[in-house]
Amino acid sequence: MNGAFNAPPDIGTAVAEQAVSWLVEMQGGALSPRRQQAWEQWLHAHPEHQRAWEHIQRINQRLRGLSSPLAHAALNAPKSSSRRQALKLLLLLGAGSALTWGLREQLPVTPLLADFSTPVGQRRNLQLHDGSQLQLNTASAVDVKFDAQQRVIRLLEGEMLLTAARDSRPLQVLTAHGSLQPQGARLNVRQFGDRTEIAVFEGRVALMPTAHTGSALWVEPHQQLSFTRQAWNTPRPLDAGSGAWTDGMLVAAHMRLADFLVELGRYRRGQLNCDPKVADLLISGTYPVDDSERVLDLLAVSLPVRIKRFTRYWVTVEARV
Repeated sequence: MNGAFNAPPDIGTAVAEQAVSWLVEMQGGALSPRRQQAWEQWLHAHPEHQRAWEHIQRINQRLRGLSSPLAHAALNAPKSSSRRQALKLLLLLGAGSALTWGLREQLPVTPLLADFSTPVGQRRNLQLHDGSQLQLNTASAVDVKFDAQQRVIRLLEGEMLLTAARDSRPLQVLTAHGSLQPQGARLNVRQFGDRTEIAVFEGRVALMPTAHTGSALWVEPHQQLSFTRQAWNTPRPLDAGSGAWTDGMLVAAHMRLADFLVELGRYRRGQLNCDPKVADLLISGTYPVDDSERVLDLLAVSLPVRIKRFTRYWVTVEARV
């Protein structure tokens, strides 16, 4: 990123925010004479303001030549707050400012800055520098920070399966709800808004929720559980379909139709709705996540439902009349 913007002089966060606010306001339409005067006063009040303004103008001109999600958000975000955050981050990153790991985790657009990510409906396989294998599920994002002392993988959103390589440096996996320390482990980690779910296939994993004050919990092979920032649930045996997404499959074992459609909806864009009248129908089987249209057609054959498509992006599964 720094190379793309030629690393201009450092710009403080407060000034960056001011410059972004002015740019967003100008993009919304011509300034009134009073606001024009206020902008000129701000611009000439300090040399740092002028540096920030010149730099963000250059960034704004170059954004359309970039394909990154952050550039897309800066140009096309539907809400001005999202666009303002994206522009601010580009300004700070391009300026070579000391934007730390901590700042990245605090900002709401963090997934846009992820080291590795996947869009909706795609999966990705990665080999990390230490030899670990990392697989990302649909709509997922991670940051990876390896140095001489430690290895840190932060799951920003979505789901990942990690096969950890043995290394003298400790390995830590962070989520919004706590930290995991795998030891020779192969594990699946999925982050929800209110919890994180883990499934351990091999090795052992030490779990410590963010706000927990006691000892860590060791999760053994063939166990899974969910945890919040305060506590964890009782470990239980692995579900039959744990990790099946890495093979492009969704496994259902007497699953409610409503829950099944939520899972299937993760792999397609748009809205996939379930009529409450059929929400409690049970479904079993193995289904390909890469062909959700075919799966929906199969549901119409195997269950007393019909698929109502307003568009490809607005689909409802409802009771068959």
